[in-house]
Amino acid sequence: MAILLNIFFVISCFHFAWGTQSKKPNILFLFADDQSYETLGMLGLTEIKTPNLDRLAKEGAFFDRAYNMGSWSGAVCVASRHMLNTGAFIWRAQKTHKTANKEQKEGRYWAKYMKSAGYKTYFTGKWHLPAKINECFDIVQNPRGGMPKTVPSAYQRPQANGEDSWSPYDPKHGGFWEGGKHWSEVTADDAIQFIHSAKEHTEPFFAYIAFNAPHDPRQSPKEYLDKYTLDKISVPKSFLPSYPHNQAMSSPPSLRDENLVPYPRTKEAVKVHRKEYFSIVTHMDDQIGRILKALKKSGQADNTYIFFTADHGLSVGHHGLIGKQNLYEHSTRVPFIITGPGIPKDRVIRDPIYLQDVMPTTLAIADFEKPKQVQFQNLLPLAKGIKFSSKHKEIYGAYLDAQRSITLDNKKLIVYPKAKAYRIYDLTEDPLEINDLVGSPKGDQLAQKLFPRLIQLQHQMEDTLDLKSVFPALFKKS
Repeated sequence: MAILLNIFFVISCFHFAWGTQSKKPNILFLFADDQSYETLGMLGLTEIKTPNLDRLAKEGAFFDRAYNMGSWSGAVCVASRHMLNTGAFIWRAQKTHKTANKEQKEGRYWAKYMKSAGYKTYFTGKWHLPAKINECFDIVQNPRGGMPKTVPSAYQRPQANGEDSWSPYDPKHGGFWEGGKHWSEVTADDAIQFIHSAKEHTEPFFAYIAFNAPHDPRQSPKEYLDKYTLDKISVPKSFLPSYPHNQAMSSPPSLRDENLVPYPRTKEAVKVHRKEYFSIVTHMDDQIGRILKALKKSGQADNTYIFFTADHGLSVGHHGLIGKQNLYEHSTRVPFIITGPGIPKDRVIRDPIYLQDVMPTTLAIADFEKPKQVQFQNLLPLAKGIKFSSKHKEIYGAYLDAQRSITLDNKKLIVYPKAKAYRIYDLTEDPLEINDLVGSPKGDQLAQKLFPRLIQLQHQMEDTLDLKSVFPALFKKS
């Protein structure tokens, strides 16, 4: 009997070990809100401090040119997140946005795919989608709307005379402090609790951790504000008191985001907002550090892919703008990191991607066949260094019917049809998009090359906005 028990014990151990090794990898998706690509300390582009994200980037692949396509509404977050969860390009996503609950019920949502692939699905934080979240995920904790409740004193500040009644760390203003504990800390607490419990699950997990930070009102504890002093905050080199095409680009002073800072913008006001922006990012970075530490402590890190990105960027003083309703790099380009089994460490990838490519990438990890309606691409070959030709030759941008852009080989065209104006930039020589090449021989040559490509890209994107009639001279050969 003892011999039989020993044999049974050995077989059981072998079966357990085999089952553990054959378990599909976990997926931890960390998602920021309004975080521009320039807000990673490792890049040295700003005074930002992000030690945990810097470390994460060193442990895997960092995609240097990750983009959001834009938005069909003033709330850029909504469009970005709908593209992310449906896998559809912007204009097709707009159509499905109107029938979100039907799409979700039919299983055409990211979490639904992961559930079908055998994953335990979890969510905490910002959702901002019309689909019913509790029907998308197995477990939902503290789902939140698009942003903390509007705080009137957070707008039109600071005044030219320096007057400012706002305090980012005073709980009386509510916002991120609503409920008594900063929302970023609550999100991290939720994630840590789930990671701890996931050890007991037989299924792999898909955890969607969506911070509201660093969206305004940009609030953080005083100790984080104290990490930055105004005399050491730089004003963007692309600073302007106001943007010349505000009205034509549908980004007027009345737009909520642009109403945060008075007109004309002053360098002093921009420095105040950038200090608060950096502070809330650093506070979120610490919360991400807590999550990563908990994952490692749980013993699940070696079998977990980690993704970090944001829904879009933010201006915060670039080009006379404060919000994200524009197609400049600071507002469309985001940080993007992948770590996990088989991902080489300290790898920087320059190929252009869309942040929404994360969705089909996780489907590939889950060994789930990509549905036909998912238009974004699997990034695993790029991340692992496998020779792979990116499908995204050009990067497309759109905002309402007021702006369109195309970026090809680091040359960029932005079109404002309502103003009958356009801008051309060479991002290799001019990454901050300061030197508009329109009217120069180089700019004219690039316009003739990029406009026809933009028209072709519009067709691929199911974009019906008529640009040809607005710029007939540029399209006469297209």
